[in-house]
This record gives sequence, structure tokens and C-alpha cells, in this order.
Amino acid sequence: MKYIMTMFWAFILGQVVGYLGSALIGAAYDFQLSTVLSLIVGLIVILIGTVAPPKESKVG
Repeated sequence: MKYIMTMFWAFILGQVVGYLGSALIGAAYDFQLSTVLSLIVGLIVILIGTVAPPKESKVG
């Protein structure tokens, strides 16, 4: 379930960033490009979280 939510939020935030970025530079908004890039970034985040070892905390 956490992977589905990660991809959902990657999609939503990617669309926002794509829209704002295109508006700031005066380019046309491309839904497909924003979708592909945001889902790729979401997959990279999931892979990093899966592969990276957890940090060991030393208590007391």
C-alpha cells in the first residue's frame, strides 16, 4: 500500500511541478512528459528506500 501511495503522491506533485515550471518559463504544459518524469522519480525514491540500509541508532 505504501508503494501505491508513493506513486500517487509522486504523480500529483509531479503534475504540480510540471505545470508551475512550464508557466514560469512560458512553455506549453505537457501532461504526458510530467507524468512519465514524476513516475520515474517516484520509482527511484522507492528503490532508494528499499536498497538503502537503515541507519543504526545508538541509544544510551
